[in-house]
Amino acid sequence: MKLHTLAPSVGAKKNPKRIGRGPGSGHGKTATKGHKGILARSGGGKRPGFEGGQMPLIRKMPKYGFRYPFRTEYAVVNLQSLATLGTVEQITPHVLVEAGLVKRKTQLVKILGVGELGRPVTIQAHKFSKSAMEKIQAAGGRAEVISSV
Repeated sequence: MKLHTLAPSVGAKKNPKRIGRGPGSGHGKTATKGHKGILARSGGGKRPGFEGGQMPLIRKMPKYGFRYPFRTEYAVVNLQSLATLGTVEQITPHVLVEAGLVKRKTQLVKILGVGELGRPVTIQAHKFSKSAMEKIQAAGGRAEVISSV
């Protein structure tokens, strides 16, 4: 078998319907659109989501909630995740980005107190939860707050 001998099987390929090409084609005159009505018009048809005059689903669904557009979002990191970093003495947002615990280095970081910290370590972050602060100090470490500006 060679590339130039390849061909689709018989009946697999059909020519498309040629609409509006005169009475001999069988699809002339109204070009399969019928007589009058919105579907016969240029650009005619129903918009997406139209349900024949019935109240559309998108308008029936309850609307609730609001997101304040000027909120400050933090990348949260738990103490148990910090414990896996090994022998790092000072943990900064840059170290967290390299470890894959924070996605972007421009993100603000908040440390939460889930898990235990087994060794004294200095942690720099933009925010700390109260329980995280207590656990870091109990382990003999320091929690340093970085300014977010």
